[in-house]
Amino acid sequence: MWGLNLGTMRPRTTSLFVLLAAVVLFAAAPAQAKYASYVIDVDTGEVLHGINEETRNYPASLTKMMTLYIVFERLREKKWSMATRLNVSKQASYQPPSKLGLKAGTTISVQDAILALVTKSANDVATVIAENVSGRERSFALKMTAKARSLGMSKTTFRNASGLPHRAQLSTAKDMATLARALLRDFPEYYYLFSTDEFSYRGRTYRNHNELLRSYPGADGFKTGYIRASGFNLVASATRNGRRIIGVVFGGKSSRQRNSHMTSLLDKSFAMLSKQPATALIAKAPAPAPKSDAKLASANPGALNGKVVWAVQVGAFSRQDQARAAADAAVKRASKYLEGGLVRIVPLEKRNGKVLHRARIVGISKRDAFRTCKILKDCMELQDELPAEVAAVN
Repeated sequence: MWGLNLGTMRPRTTSLFVLLAAVVLFAAAPAQAKYASYVIDVDTGEVLHGINEETRNYPASLTKMMTLYIVFERLREKKWSMATRLNVSKQASYQPPSKLGLKAGTTISVQDAILALVTKSANDVATVIAENVSGRERSFALKMTAKARSLGMSKTTFRNASGLPHRAQLSTAKDMATLARALLRDFPEYYYLFSTDEFSYRGRTYRNHNELLRSYPGADGFKTGYIRASGFNLVASATRNGRRIIGVVFGGKSSRQRNSHMTSLLDKSFAMLSKQPATALIAKAPAPAPKSDAKLASANPGALNGKVVWAVQVGAFSRQDQARAAADAAVKRASKYLEGGLVRIVPLEKRNGKVLHRARIVGISKRDAFRTCKILKDCMELQDELPAEVAAVN
């Protein structure tokens, strides 16, 4: 133990010592994470739950959702392809764990980089992406913040691409839900990547940190995050009975407690949605050479018995005729993939008494759902329940 006589030290030296001691004590003390949670209905944006949702906290590796948003932009703009090789710098290779252990001077494909962020949450890969887009990670962070503002994330500031500790890197549960919803809306063709369970790279296999993908029925994304200053964070997306919700938790005490709490929030939110009227108005999709209901039942075994099938939603409208027009237009544009489906207009009564009419084409394969949304701008893949009474529709 050090023995120091402060009485013999000069005033300036004493002040400096006290300041340094305070800094050391502050760094050693465990940070107190601020709790926040938020749940929304993806279709309508309706808030189903919110506590401290606009309190600024450390996002940790939830940051990588924005890093991926910018990667998806580059893929869509044809600036990159999945096979594009990204250069690894010394700075990137020096990033602390969690990491892949990339070596300076090597390269990694965009596809592997995406999967490394989704599953392993690799910090070295996040820096690789940042430097290959903007030259310097700081410049990339400015780009991230600008994108956040354009998406309506008014209380979010980024300082790096990974979520590693930085006192100015802050966000809110509400802003992270906004980002998750934007990823679903703007890049439906890439959303399936967030449900990747395992990723293999150079002989090693990494399992997705998001345990809800394996434990919660209907969960298919998004991202976990942890640094000491943030606690255990999670953004989750799940579907049930054709409804999709997004949940956000900041400041969990442990990964197990965070996951349990998120499960409770999702269950309660789905229970709220189940009490809202959702009687479907079903009609045959006006597509070229449509399949009969009998053929649809054959193509989707059990679909006509109220079982879950795949669908696409192409908008939510104040009037039923608008929803039907949007569904008909979608069928014409993507007839190759929708010709075996059925148009389904699903009304949703909001708390203010107004009704939104959601336009869906139901009874297609998962593959065709994702292919459809590659063609259509306003489109979202989801699982839906095709009621038995559809068999009576001619």
